[in-house]
Amino acid sequence: MIRDTSLPNVDETQFAAPSFERAQSIDLAHAPRILLLYGSLRERSFSRLVVEESARILERMGAEVKIFNPEGLPQTDTTDADHPKVQELRELMMWSEGQVWCSPERHGSMTSIFKSQIDWVPLNLGGVRPTQGKTLAVMQVCGGSQSFNVVNQLRVLGRWMRMVTIPNQSSVAKAFLEFDDNDRMKPSAYYNRIVDVMEELMKFTLLLRGNKDHFVDRYSERVESAEQVSQRVNQRSL
Repeated sequence: MIRDTSLPNVDETQFAAPSFERAQSIDLAHAPRILLLYGSLRERSFSRLVVEESARILERMGAEVKIFNPEGLPQTDTTDADHPKVQELRELMMWSEGQVWCSPERHGSMTSIFKSQIDWVPLNLGGVRPTQGKTLAVMQVCGGSQSFNVVNQLRVLGRWMRMVTIPNQSSVAKAFLEFDDNDRMKPSAYYNRIVDVMEELMKFTLLLRGNKDHFVDRYSERVESAEQVSQRVNQRSL
């Protein structure tokens, strides 16, 4: 047993013990807002088709969904952030309460099309990441056998963006075999897993969206001013 529980290095004005009461979420009346991103510009993009199937499932579960089309989004650092597609993406990021990310696997990694979308999201706005506290589901499509390289990388990105990435995930092997001539996904274990992932995403979003600020609130940042935090995490000069 530790007898001396004094914390001389702690700023007592900013120290707060977590409690059940503080963790209770606010009941929001509007439908959960889910943004879906995909990572291919091909005419028959299987990551887009998976996202569209996911959007249908989410709508049936009561969510309001929006899908961002990455066509026309410039590479980062090639133009200013006032580009219309960049502004559209950032506004959707702020609008959303949860997100679905789906990328094809290319050379064992997510595509540049997908990564560019995340790279356009600023690390901070006034010292706060605009994605922090939002829920996230990660998925990938494969041209061959099943792989988990992309979903693993997407989890790293989600953590960096301070998102709450749900445990379940989806990886669709040989995606070109999983859709019919009308671009609808065929019945399969892969389809059932996508339903599972969307169901879990909705559960986590409903639990967290009304109190996300509490769950991402950090002592270290409470003792800093917003300006100090912004200076610390700002990487525009890199």
